[in-house]
This record gives sequence, structure tokens and C-alpha cells, in this order.
Amino acid sequence: MKLRYLKQLAMLLAMSGAVASAFSQYVWLNEHGIKEFSDIAPPSSVPQERILKQPHGASWVAPPVAPAPPPGAASEDSSAAGKTPMTTAEKNTDFNKRTLAKADKDKKAEEDAKRQASVVDTCARAASYLNSLKSGIRIATTASNGERSYLTDQDRATEEAQTQSVVDSCK
Repeated sequence: MKLRYLKQLAMLLAMSGAVASAFSQYVWLNEHGIKEFSDIAPPSSVPQERILKQPHGASWVAPPVAPAPPPGAASEDSSAAGKTPMTTAEKNTDFNKRTLAKADKDKKAEEDAKRQASVVDTCARAASYLNSLKSGIRIATTASNGERSYLTDQDRATEEAQTQSVVDSCK
């Protein structure tokens, strides 16, 4: 019986520790007026009046800041020199730009694929029509008034030359 109570007590203590850590959250407004959430105290650049929530009983202590290098001293990482970390809004904007660029690239690739498929289809049709013209079978056309007419030898030669130039451009 005592063992059961000890297990329940241990479970209660473990859960209370987890709950207590969940309450140690900081909420503050950044320089752009956007709420920031963290379990670490806000940077020292955030004034006290912009801190909206901090753990109960915690006095606001800014995290330690590394001393600034003397002016004119070379930075260890020249690519990061003078650059501040990106804010969440800047990261979001950068992500949106990359997403739009990828969407544009995908759209162009799809249009190119469709265009290429259309060219292949046109070339196949032209080659088939050229074979029909060279075979000598009678080819009928329908005039605008609805009457059927057949290609004359002169019309056939003209059509064959035009179709041959299309087929040649496909190669």
C-alpha cells in the first residue's frame, strides 16, 4: 500500500517539475512590435516596458553580452562583420522570396515542357502529312462555302515544299 502512495508521490513531483518549467516563459515586443516568446530572458536592448510576461518572481536580468571588439580590430568572421542576425520577419520575407522564385522556376519549366511536347507533336504531324503528300493519294480539302475540293498537282507541290521546310526545321 505504501509503495503505491510512494509511486503516486513521485509521479506528482515529476509532473510539478515539468509544469513549473512550462511557466518559465518570457514574452516581449521586439523593435518591430512583434511578440517574441522564449524561455530565455530577452536581450538587453529590450526596455523593461516592452517585456509583457516573465516568470513569477523572476527579476529581469539581461543575458550577458560579449564585449565589443576595439574599433579597427579585424573580425574573425568577415562575412558576418556588420551583419545582425535576421529577425523572424526578415526570415519570413526571405523564405517567401525563395518560394516565389521556385514557383516561377517550376512554372517556366512546365511551360518549356509543354512547348517542347507541342513542337514534337507538330513535327510528327508535319512528317505524317508530308508522307501523305508524297504517297500520291488524293487529298481533299473543304472550302469556306462547305464544298469539297481536291489538291491539284501544283497545290500538292506547294504544300509538299512548305511541309518539307517544317519537317527540316524539326531536325
